[in-house]
Amino acid sequence: MLTIIMECRDDEAELAQTLSALVSGAVEGIVRDVIVLDHGSRDGSSTVADAAGCRFLTVWDMPEVLRSARGDWLLLLEPGARPMAGWVDAIVDHVAVDPGPARFRGVRGYRRPFLQRLLRGAPPLERGYLVSKRQVGAVARPGMALADIAKGGKARDLGAEIVPAWVVRAMRS
Repeated sequence: MLTIIMECRDDEAELAQTLSALVSGAVEGIVRDVIVLDHGSRDGSSTVADAAGCRFLTVWDMPEVLRSARGDWLLLLEPGARPMAGWVDAIVDHVAVDPGPARFRGVRGYRRPFLQRLLRGAPPLERGYLVSKRQVGAVARPGMALADIAKGGKARDLGAEIVPAWVVRAMRS
């Protein structure tokens, strides 16, 4: 049902955080596969991805990556993002009734400062992006980044929250 795709570069710890949060989806059988697109990592990102059973690609073509995804739906995430309790049910409910894209709700305790939100806006993948493979396949082109896909149209809010990746990075600093 669902393929999770992330892009990383030297995100070993963040990748481990996200993958551990996705275990419940694999146990319940909705996560079919996880694809990690690497931008030249020199840390243990490939080891973490391999240990979790992910496909770790160092060279890829976005249309081919999307064609090879096993799920009919794609969940695009940043390494470090952690979907909170109830994320599996929220995705299953959304897919059952709505063919359009969706995003998680942000956790209230982890909001960027007001001026940052006002001046910069949120990065396209900060709250993840759930979209059907069919919808993305029509617009995918070589060299396209996941953030470019997530910039694409309106998205509904899922009935679950996500801790954004920037929180994990801020805690490590």
